[in-house]
Amino acid sequence: MSNENAKNGPRVAIVGGGLAGLAAAAYMQSRGYGVEIFESRRALGGRAGSFRDMQTGQTIDRCRHVAMGCCSRLIDFCSRVGISDLFDRHKVLHFFAPGKDPNRYDFLATERLPPPYHLCPAMMRLGYLSVVERGKILLTLRRLLKTSARDETIGQWLRRQGQSERAIERFWGVVLESALSEKLYRASLAAARKVFVDGFMRTRDGYELLIPRKPLAELFDRRVGDYLRQKGVTLHRGTRVVQIDGEKNRAVSLNISSGERKHYDAFIVAVPWYAVRKLFSPSLLAALPELEHAEKIPAAPITALHLWYDRSITDLPHAVLVGRLSQWFFNQGNGYSQVVVSASHDLVARNRKHICRQITAELQEVFPAARDTRLIHWRLVTEPRAVFSLQPGVEKLRPQQKTPLHNLALAGDWTDTSWPATMEGAVRSGYAAAEVIVDIMKNSRL
Repeated sequence: MSNENAKNGPRVAIVGGGLAGLAAAAYMQSRGYGVEIFESRRALGGRAGSFRDMQTGQTIDRCRHVAMGCCSRLIDFCSRVGISDLFDRHKVLHFFAPGKDPNRYDFLATERLPPPYHLCPAMMRLGYLSVVERGKILLTLRRLLKTSARDETIGQWLRRQGQSERAIERFWGVVLESALSEKLYRASLAAARKVFVDGFMRTRDGYELLIPRKPLAELFDRRVGDYLRQKGVTLHRGTRVVQIDGEKNRAVSLNISSGERKHYDAFIVAVPWYAVRKLFSPSLLAALPELEHAEKIPAAPITALHLWYDRSITDLPHAVLVGRLSQWFFNQGNGYSQVVVSASHDLVARNRKHICRQITAELQEVFPAARDTRLIHWRLVTEPRAVFSLQPGVEKLRPQQKTPLHNLALAGDWTDTSWPATMEGAVRSGYAAAEVIVDIMKNSRL
C-alpha cells in the first residue's frame, strides 16, 4: 500500500519510540495505517540506545544488548526493517573457568543429538564443575522442562533439587543473572524456566548469540528511523506527550509539550512501566484498573564498564567469565571492550575506581595479553532501571496489551508477553499491541 493511502487511512499515535513502539509502527504501517511516533528523547530506541563518549569521540552503547537464536519476533522485526545485516551470529560460546590463567571451554551444540539433548555434550565438557555436578545439572534441567511454574524463586527451587552451591554459582547463576538481569534469590522459577526451555532446550539454535556489529543508535535510531520515515511514518523526536485525554472508554487526543492537542483514531502506549500511569488523564486512568500496580513492578540495574586499551587484549568476540564480578566480556575492536554485570545491585554504592580495578584485574587473569597493555580510558555506566525484575508475583502485575479503552493498546517488554525484559519481549509486545488495534479498527468498520 502506498504512503499516500496510509496517510488517508486510520491514524494511529504511538507514544514511545523504543523497540516496542518501533515494532508496532512497522507492523501497522505495513497494513496501511497512518502512523505517528512520539518520542521524548532526540533518539529512537529507548533503553536500547547509545551516547557519545566525549573523551574518545566514539558512539557507544549504554550497555551491550545481545539476542539469542530463540528470539523469533526480534529476528522477524530486523528482517522486516532491513537491519539483519547488522547482527553477527555466534554458534560457539566461550566460557572461562574461575581462577588465574583459567581454562577455556567452548560451548556449542552437537549435530548428533536432537533437542533437548543437543547441548548435553557441551555441558559435560564444562570441566570447572565436577562430573557429579554436571550430571546433576542435566537431570535438573530435565526436571525443569517438566515442572510447572510455582510461586517461588529459581534459587529456592534449585536448592530443593539438591544443586550444590558451586553449581548454582558457576552454572545456573552464570546463565540466569545475565538472561534475567536478576539474582537467583530474587528471580522467579517461571522466568528461569522460560530462559532454559526456549534458549537451551526447544530448538537447536536457540542458545546462539546475535550480537550487533554497530552501535544501537545506528540500528534503531538511524536505520529503523530511516526505514519508517521512508514508509510514511511521521517521527516526532524530542516531543514529550504530557497527557492522553479521552471520554468514557475511548482515548481521543494527545496533549504534547508544545501545547498542541492532536487527535487520532487509535493509540498505542509504549513507555516503561514506571512512567505509564502519569500519561493518562484521571478519567482514562480510572478506566485502566490493570495499571493500578504498574509502578510496583520492581526494577533491576545493569552495569557496563567500557574500556579502551592501547591494543586488543584478545581475538575472541566475547567471553563468559565464570565465578567473577565480570559476567560477559565483549570485544568491540581496536582496543575497545565492554564488560557487562547484570543484576548489579551491589555495585550501586561501590567506589567506581574500585570496580574498574577489580574488573581489569579479572581480565588480566583471563587474557594474558591484557597484562602488557595500557588502559587509556574507562567509563562506568549503571542503569538503575535498566529492566523490570521478574520476581515471583510480578507476572500478575503485567497487563495485557488489550485494554478496556476501545481504541488504545499497551506495549513494552513489561507487559504480558511471557518473556523477561529483553529486546524480544519488547518486539513481541509491539506486534501484539498492533494486532489489537488492527482488530479493533477492522471490527469498527464492519
